[in-house]
Amino acid sequence: MAQTDHPIAIAIHGGAGTISREAMSAERERDIRDALERAVQAGHAVLEAGGSSLDAVTAAIRILEDAPQFNAGRGSVLTEAGRVEMDASIMDGATLNAGAVASVTGLRHPIEAARRVMSDSPHVMLIGEGAEAFAAEFDLETEDPEWFITDFRREELRRIQSAEQARLSGPEPWYSTVGAVAIDRSGNLAAATSTGGMSNKRWGRVGDSPIIGAGTYANNQTCAVSATGHGEFFIRYVVAYDICARMAYTARPLAQTADEVVNQVLASAGASGGVIAIDRQGRIAMPFNTSGMYRAAIHRDGRMEVAIYRDSEDAPTAANEP
Repeated sequence: MAQTDHPIAIAIHGGAGTISREAMSAERERDIRDALERAVQAGHAVLEAGGSSLDAVTAAIRILEDAPQFNAGRGSVLTEAGRVEMDASIMDGATLNAGAVASVTGLRHPIEAARRVMSDSPHVMLIGEGAEAFAAEFDLETEDPEWFITDFRREELRRIQSAEQARLSGPEPWYSTVGAVAIDRSGNLAAATSTGGMSNKRWGRVGDSPIIGAGTYANNQTCAVSATGHGEFFIRYVVAYDICARMAYTARPLAQTADEVVNQVLASAGASGGVIAIDRQGRIAMPFNTSGMYRAAIHRDGRMEVAIYRDSEDAPTAANEP
């Protein structure tokens, strides 16, 4: 097979967590599925046209950052002070080049800023005002801070803070993210992740999403991974890199390796979440240890799946793809 004829494939996620059919309105579920489908199709269209995996994951993430149903870009969770502070990262599996931004405000597409850090700076990660000043040099699109805030997130923050004041357990803080992994016709892998972080976060907290090796990793020799879940655990266990490293050291298939890390290593540590991953043959795995994970994929045979829940009424996660 010629290198330019490599099978193409892409997978995306919109976060994992306590996601139940009973708590989901029909309208919200429809909107989520529609956004997932549009995002995965946008990324796949780039690949079909001969575009790079980096362009594909960027295109998919941009749509998810604009979709208010997800914790990234518009629709991000709120800090304790009621602000939106966003993180993002991207990695090129062909070169191991990577870029990331953390705690940025006002940038409509943090993933674009992360990509500029990778391509137009000598650095890997920029944070806060410095990252915003860097993004301004490239005229990246900005919005007023209020544009990012939705009524859903305001109410979510109110419930969490009310429970804290009453010293009740209350709703769990939302940790989720959006992410994408892809392989292009040249056989190059890429991964990207974007998030608003943890609801009610303080002190400039940053999770795994902008940290290369924790929330995002790609290497053409093994796989590309984007993670979602309780970021502190994903940092401690270097989850995205661990999956790729285990593949290199053991030669076990992607589905087995990703499942082992998510459902054994993380689960044993008490961590919730999941990953999307794709190997150098274009095989996709999407394991998670929560009740649901927003996810979609277009596989190397052209088959598309869009899923939310774990149960059998939903689409399979392709863990056993040959």
